[in-house]
Amino acid sequence: MKVLLADDDPQLVRALRITLAAHGYDVVAASDGAAAISAAASEHPDVIVLDLGMPRLDGVAVIEAVRGWSTVPIIVVSGRTGSPDKVSALDAGADDYVTKPFQIDELLARLRALARRAVGAASVPVVRFGDVEVDRTAKSVSRGGERVHLTPTEWRMLDVLARSAGALVTRQDLLKELWGTEQVNDTGYLRLYVSQLRKKLEPDPANPTHLLTEAGMGYRLLAD
Repeated sequence: MKVLLADDDPQLVRALRITLAAHGYDVVAASDGAAAISAAASEHPDVIVLDLGMPRLDGVAVIEAVRGWSTVPIIVVSGRTGSPDKVSALDAGADDYVTKPFQIDELLARLRALARRAVGAASVPVVRFGDVEVDRTAKSVSRGGERVHLTPTEWRMLDVLARSAGALVTRQDLLKELWGTEQVNDTGYLRLYVSQLRKKLEPDPANPTHLLTEAGMGYRLLAD
């Protein structure tokens, strides 16, 4: 697996390059945001490990640029611990967020989890319910033949539910999938995003028949 490591701390890059190589990863490094975008386009990495505070372009700008043409998994590794920074990165399209300082075992575990998720995502490419079609390979949603625009977080939530269509997805599993940890406090974010999905995809958002809430437990997508 090829990892693009984008960070302007040469000591951290050197240490991670050695450690990741020892675990079988092929590492490509970039020391600023512009170089990271260029490397993402030319090197075709399997995953991007990205710092937010970089020169030339910050991490969020890099995520937004890469998401314009690629679905490559992105892990943010940053010293910024504030909730607004995490939300900005994840809403821009990051798949996970690790706060510095971190244990290398944690980063390796998250890399493995992203690899497993990528494999699982290919198992059911198209899910349909009502007049909605979710193409998980193309990362697109249509309703009645018309394209539906979803935000990155709305898409990730729908994709998780579609991947487990018919089964309960717990709140804890959704939090882990969307924001990388079960320890994130759900202060209504899940309800907000489910409500937005219902407005865009349900015939009667107030009385949903496909995107269902399982009280006290989580959510379930009933597909055709």
